[in-house]
Amino acid sequence: MSSTAIFTSLVVLVLLIALMKDKMRPGLILFSGAVVFLVSGIISPKELLEGFSNKGMITVALLFLVSEGVRRSGLLEQLLGKLLPKGNAPIRNVQTRMMPVVAALSAFLNNTPMVVIFGPMIKRWADRNHQSATKYLIPLSYATILGGMCTLIGTSTNLVVHGMALEEAATNPAVRGLSMFELGQVGVFIAIAGLIYIITVSKWLLPEKRKADASQAAENAEDSRYYRIDVVLGARFPAIGRKIRDFNFQQKYGANVLELHRGGEIHIIKDLRTERYQEGDTLVLLGDDEFMDNWGDSSFFLMVDASRPQKEKDMGSKKKWFTVVLLFLMIFGAAIGELPEMRTWAETNYGMKFDMFFWVCVVTVIMAWLNIFNARKYTKYFSWDVLITIAMAFAISKAMQNSGMADAIAAWAVDLSHGNSPYLLLALVFILCSIFTELMTNNAAAALIFPISLSVAEHLGVSPMPFIVVICIAASCSFCTPIGYQTNLIVQGLGGYKFSDFIKIGLPLTLICLVLSVWLVPIFWPF
Repeated sequence: MSSTAIFTSLVVLVLLIALMKDKMRPGLILFSGAVVFLVSGIISPKELLEGFSNKGMITVALLFLVSEGVRRSGLLEQLLGKLLPKGNAPIRNVQTRMMPVVAALSAFLNNTPMVVIFGPMIKRWADRNHQSATKYLIPLSYATILGGMCTLIGTSTNLVVHGMALEEAATNPAVRGLSMFELGQVGVFIAIAGLIYIITVSKWLLPEKRKADASQAAENAEDSRYYRIDVVLGARFPAIGRKIRDFNFQQKYGANVLELHRGGEIHIIKDLRTERYQEGDTLVLLGDDEFMDNWGDSSFFLMVDASRPQKEKDMGSKKKWFTVVLLFLMIFGAAIGELPEMRTWAETNYGMKFDMFFWVCVVTVIMAWLNIFNARKYTKYFSWDVLITIAMAFAISKAMQNSGMADAIAAWAVDLSHGNSPYLLLALVFILCSIFTELMTNNAAAALIFPISLSVAEHLGVSPMPFIVVICIAASCSFCTPIGYQTNLIVQGLGGYKFSDFIKIGLPLTLICLVLSVWLVPIFWPF
């Protein structure tokens, strides 16, 4: 390994440790690494900035706006209201009604707003029917993850890998991008198997509702204006890392903090002295309608759940259904645009592709002008750290290729397996990517594994496409920890889950995904 490759390996190792320890937000950590590579001459300024102009990254950004438009339509709430039984029902029956539909929707919509909408509704339904919400919230998160594996736009990671593949395809004819429904050839089988597993075992593997020492102040408040509000803290909450006693929550937001929930434990605020706010903490507040009006859709909080739900202004039935029409236009327009005949016709006559990027641009502009999402506040709907993470992931990946680090690791892996088992190396790629996803973020994990996988395929003399597809699947397999995927973090706060609850049900699910991926991927994308 050359000195440049060794240096790159050390920097990447430091980045991994920083991501695992959550020293800063992932975007800033990766940006720091990219600047180190820029200063050392391993990447150029152009290579550092290329990620910001990548089609995959811009598509992810615009899909945030499309998802917000669908969320504001209120159709998702109406749909779940019809799926949930009117009264009590067996756990398995409720999951069977709910989870396949949630998985199907998440194949086309951003997972986080779906969990933000559905999570509180499911919790309130369970409380009304004297059931344990813990039996439904982790399955909700896992259903969105499994559904996201089935399409190109199901998760941002698929678009990131697609974008990297398109860049590589310019110089490597063995690599190509992914079409809209291509991942579904394997993703659908994995999603079905995963849903069957969850519905079958969750009754025994998921905990019962844990007793809360919860203060009844919210329920017994003398002033009827005030009621209980649960919020999950996001990365942009200004007091992250600060001591609770040093931040006057009531003065800042107009609500009193009663409790803090973290890692399945409940803490009464008055007993805390030096505890610090952390991303993913759930706060139980005593607040009123003014808090909900001012902060109900604030990006400071991943989710707000009120015991007295606030309804958004009805946008009108015509506009609601037009939102659905636009969503279908985007999906089917992209699918048709990828047909060989349509692609040839579009490139010949218009010099462009009618791909997902084209259609998401069109739909976003229409939604903005029709005020389907709040066009005056559109920037608040972007998850900026996710976008910066994606852009910098391209730069880190390029540094690993330029320095020879990816090639050196790939050569070592091939030698270790004696170079005679692409299936073994495919499994190794899945395991490494899955572990990285659990410990940091899925986009960063995919970016780090992508160049290594290309080099592995080159050393073996096989097609890189099976490895590219496995990265898409493995980077979504965040089932064992609450920290790898934002939806897991949200339901952990809602359900009061412990870290071990995710491992207990998530590890077998990850193994199911591993076995099915290594078996099925080479069938559809031969070595």
